[in-house]
Amino acid sequence: MNAGELCNRDVVTATREMTIMDAARLMRDHHVGCLVVVETRDDRVEPVGMLTDRDIVVEIIAEAVAIDQVTVGDVMTYAVLKVPEDESVFDTAQRMRARGVRRVPIVSSTCSLVGILAFDDILEMLSEELSILARLVSREAEQEDKKRALPC
Repeated sequence: MNAGELCNRDVVTATREMTIMDAARLMRDHHVGCLVVVETRDDRVEPVGMLTDRDIVVEIIAEAVAIDQVTVGDVMTYAVLKVPEDESVFDTAQRMRARGVRRVPIVSSTCSLVGILAFDDILEMLSEELSILARLVSREAEQEDKKRALPC
């Protein structure tokens, strides 16, 4: 499976100019822990950064910065890991681990935003696959018992 197949295509986005209060409201209203910061370039929406709820807490609230004095662009992470939609989920997970990030924007070949992939999405996919394998083992034992119960 590749990143583009697994990613969530309903991405909540922000702009650099957006206030932190508006960004926090977006996070609350959409029940998300991060926003992909985007910019429109040549008629395509391109991710240029990420803003997490943790960024707001650590960089603004913990530092007692007046919330009305900063924008998303002041706090966001600029060095964002963008993952091509055709990259395998395994390779994406390795890159996420290496960079220490839990969420990555997924982009097309033209660098347009197509979705977001979270560590939780990968974990859910793997747990479903492991569950299928676990059921296979128990089903195999059931079939063996049925086979033994048949008359010779």
